[in-house]
Amino acid sequence: MTPITTTAELAAFCDRLKGQPFVAVDTEFMRETTYWPKLCLIQAATPRDEAVIDPMAEGMDLEPFLEIMRDESILKVFHAARQDVEIFNNLKAMPRPLFDTQVAGMAAGFGEQIAYDALVRQMLKIELDKSSRFTDWARRPLAESQLTYALADVTHLAKLYPMLRERLEKENRLIWVTDEMQALTDPANYDVVPENAWKRLKPRRHTAKYLAVYKAVAAWRERTAQQRDQPRGRILKDEAIDEVATQAPTDAAGLDRLRSVPKGFSGSKFGPDLLEAIREALKNPEAYAPVVERAKTTSSPAAGAVVELLKVLLKARAEDTGVASKLIATVSDLEMIANDDEADSQALKGWRLEAFGADALRIKRGELALVLDGARVRVVEVRRAPKSAG
Repeated sequence: MTPITTTAELAAFCDRLKGQPFVAVDTEFMRETTYWPKLCLIQAATPRDEAVIDPMAEGMDLEPFLEIMRDESILKVFHAARQDVEIFNNLKAMPRPLFDTQVAGMAAGFGEQIAYDALVRQMLKIELDKSSRFTDWARRPLAESQLTYALADVTHLAKLYPMLRERLEKENRLIWVTDEMQALTDPANYDVVPENAWKRLKPRRHTAKYLAVYKAVAAWRERTAQQRDQPRGRILKDEAIDEVATQAPTDAAGLDRLRSVPKGFSGSKFGPDLLEAIREALKNPEAYAPVVERAKTTSSPAAGAVVELLKVLLKARAEDTGVASKLIATVSDLEMIANDDEADSQALKGWRLEAFGADALRIKRGELALVLDGARVRVVEVRRAPKSAG
């Protein structure tokens, strides 16, 4: 197998992709030692054409393929798309519209976050060769077996997509996954603006001083990781951000006293810049601190028990419908519903309301009960005794 290694070859391949209803796409990348993923291969296939593209080839310009990713007349099919989408978003080519076969599998009865090889095995009755699974994709040249392994990720995907789509349409569930697919291409999910880095973390306090330093340290770490192209954790661990924000050290001695900060950190190339970021945030913490909504506390002692009931109901409804419970509702959804019948929860909207939310509210009102029937849980109507005339 010969991969595409020139821009002219890539342009010719992409010309053949134009006008196709969909293209199956996968990427191979490395990021264990970097902040930015290093794109090593792109695989693409339609029912009529297929190719492995080498982005690392000298002089390669990916623009012809990026145009395909931006072309909204062509559906892009991925499996477990998030990291692939991140790569194309970084290249300013958000792949819209998108179909994720892992999300679709959750709605089609294949369980939680089904792996690609398991989906191929169950739907196509093919056992994938995993011998090249741990390939260093940045090395050149790649062996024939490695290229064949990589291409299989999209040739089978191009066969899976029509089958999954037909199955969802037949069961009137295609709309169930539409919102999930659209969310995957929301640029906010891939925001790398340093000042927003704190949003991916979990601040433990709510004072202006703490939050100001927390935001400043998270932004400093993000900016430093980007500039040095190193993983965030190699610059500073998450737990260190919390301790720095709690203690708010403004000099080297204070920074060195922190247990979660590496020994001698203040004297390293990072220390002075980090201390400067802290001092800058402390000049006006009220203005710099982000607004963080406090998590709602349980409104009543019974709410905890209601959540447990709703977990059982969710499991029962997931089994009844053959839909992964994670796609129907999260623990956060259950907690919101337990505290508020009119909560702004996805589980109380659209198809989820019909599949689960309406029954969740009826459980709270005592109109439904959960009954163990052998190994399964059934949901039954509660018969209320008629009121006596006297």
